Amino acid sequence: MRFLADMVSQVRNEEEKIREGGGPKAIESQHSKGRLIARERINLLVDTGSFFEIGSFAGHGMYEEWGGAPAAGVITGLGRIHTRLVMIVANDATVKAGAFFPMTSKKVIRAQNIAIENRIPTMYLVDSAGVFLPLQEDVFPDTDDFGRVFRNNAVMSAMGIPQIAAIMGMCVAGGGYLPVMCDHVLMTDGSGLFLAGPALVQAAIGQKVSAEELGGAAMHSAISGTVDFREPNDEACLGRIRAIVEKWGYRRQSPWDRKKPEDPALAAEEIYGIYDSSPGRPYDMKEIVARIVDGSRFDEYKPEYGKTLLCGYARIGGFAVGIVANQKLHAQATDHEGRKRMEFGGVIYTESAEKAARFIMDCNQNLIPLIFFHDVNGFMVGRDAEWSGIIKAGAKMVNAVSNSVVPKITVIVGGSFGAGHYAMCGKAYDPRFLFAWPTARYAVMSGESAASVLVEIKLKQLERGGKELGEEEKKALYESVKRTYDEQTDPRYGAARLWIDKIIDPIETRDAITLALEAAALNPEVPEFKVGVLQT
Repeated sequence: MRFLADMVSQVRNEEEKIREGGGPKAIESQHSKGRLIARERINLLVDTGSFFEIGSFAGHGMYEEWGGAPAAGVITGLGRIHTRLVMIVANDATVKAGAFFPMTSKKVIRAQNIAIENRIPTMYLVDSAGVFLPLQEDVFPDTDDFGRVFRNNAVMSAMGIPQIAAIMGMCVAGGGYLPVMCDHVLMTDGSGLFLAGPALVQAAIGQKVSAEELGGAAMHSAISGTVDFREPNDEACLGRIRAIVEKWGYRRQSPWDRKKPEDPALAAEEIYGIYDSSPGRPYDMKEIVARIVDGSRFDEYKPEYGKTLLCGYARIGGFAVGIVANQKLHAQATDHEGRKRMEFGGVIYTESAEKAARFIMDCNQNLIPLIFFHDVNGFMVGRDAEWSGIIKAGAKMVNAVSNSVVPKITVIVGGSFGAGHYAMCGKAYDPRFLFAWPTARYAVMSGESAASVLVEIKLKQLERGGKELGEEEKKALYESVKRTYDEQTDPRYGAARLWIDKIIDPIETRDAITLALEAAALNPEVPEFKVGVLQT
């Protein structure tokens, strides 16, 4: 219990540091211009206490040679405006004047992709100097780089997803297209919107012009007609956005079934004492599920078959859901010839993969969103597994996950390794949201396994060159490789690269899933479910 609580505390402390942005001097500089910082703007924009930040660890530990980029210089997340759920993208001008690092672009695009998948209205609070020029080759050209942001603006507009942009500082060069491609454009006095600033204009065409005359709020409001609402300050601008959103109509809702929510009968805080990351102390995943679902009720599907994967129906926050979760308890199984065997918890066997594939297809057939809880070592290997058709069964499960049309939400509880990560709806399989506990581990294989393999390869290479290592040298090499690998399997490493949307406290799992389901419910479109050719 203490171990998990300490990890949660460590993550929270690091998040508090990230929330400081560029630091006290940069915050003071922003305030001296009469402007609020990004987090103050968000607090005024959304209903009190409703902001759910996504991607706070983006860029964590990266760009240190440039002084770092806390939260990748942009704050994204879900919030409510007059109870209506919206996505928020707010440049943090205290971090390199809000310039776009490579991860900044990817973070904005991730927020837009969430909005596209779930049809979430999106608010942009723009205060950015544009591309961070020293890293322009990693920001500018590719499909997940800066230009994709504006392409997404156009696509979202065509899909009928409302977008409002408020220019509350600088908005220059290519970045100027973002607000103008939104449905509404607001601008505060003292802000600037131009494709080229005064210095560049003078260098390019010899014209001397002030920033206000070139692209100030008064000019864009009265002369170019680019701005819909000119506001005197940040507070008035944010109040105007709230007034606009408050008058929107409502679109058709999705078909996912929802009843009145019911709290779990068992306390979420008890998760701290149930979860155990030690391989020698397997825990019962049913006990975790019981502290997340409504009324602690779980209708388990095929409970006596494929026991290392739990499948079943429940409600979370009132929403009907299908749950697929790795069971960490070891289980006894009987094969087709009547022989008994012990199945290891957290490993996907042929029977469990087949059960999960069928269950996932059933959920799609009946329009039930899917929730995946990961603590998986991978698929079973060896002669018996291969003879039983483990590859066929795994392919069937991957096919069902890949072609699912209902919302998928993934929570990485512990390990998430190898093909098990894929089959359990990992990042590459389009979960609407991917959350992780601080205990998550995310890689091809565990640090111990990877270190053993890599050291063995290294030793063979040295032997071919006529060299041998002593026991102390072998141990040092093993520890070095394991340390590097462990750093890369840490959820903060994955969250820094946006493989994870948010690292959550285990006791907040229910709330996070409920909010994700509420977001998914904004999209009423459900394509036809088809799986193509299945291995049988």
